[in-house]
Amino acid sequence: MDRSFKAMGIEWFFLAPQDILLITQINKLLALLIVATSVSCVVSAQELKVGYVNTDKVFRDSNPAIAAQNKLQQEFSKREKDIVDLGNALKSDAEKFERDAMTLSESQRGTKQRQLMEQDRELQRKRQEFQEDVKNRKNEEFKLVLDKTNRVIKQMAETEKYDVLLQQVAYINPKLDVTDKVIKALNSAK
Repeated sequence: MDRSFKAMGIEWFFLAPQDILLITQINKLLALLIVATSVSCVVSAQELKVGYVNTDKVFRDSNPAIAAQNKLQQEFSKREKDIVDLGNALKSDAEKFERDAMTLSESQRGTKQRQLMEQDRELQRKRQEFQEDVKNRKNEEFKLVLDKTNRVIKQMAETEKYDVLLQQVAYINPKLDVTDKVIKALNSAK
């Protein structure tokens, strides 16, 4: 399969998902090699203080993240309930139509089917809007949590004199994990 095309004198390529994954893994490996190389150069001159922060755990366990999740739940619970109610009403109407279809005239059946299809389209539209709104608000809220987390990490690195605090790695020795310290600092920050 040709995954390229030529437009405006430029050849464009499409990457398959596995190609993107491979490129991402290569980039992570290169970043790790750069860090390892710079660490080996610095270690020869002085002792290096390294730590690791598990951002998934921060997003799961810190008070700001939990508050953001609760805020989103509260903000969207009514709309979610309304959509569930619409889905239940559609299901009920469809079941009623199935029971009564034989007793309805051809024009009544056609009218009811169009009504059910319109209800289904409306439900799908509302679900999609809801999911997009939730995704956008979640991104906004968790960006705030991430910004706050990064400030705490930077402050901790400066006060505790860390040379490197990593957030994403393939493997780290658990004794270098400072996630709980970060969560404690986030929980106590106002």
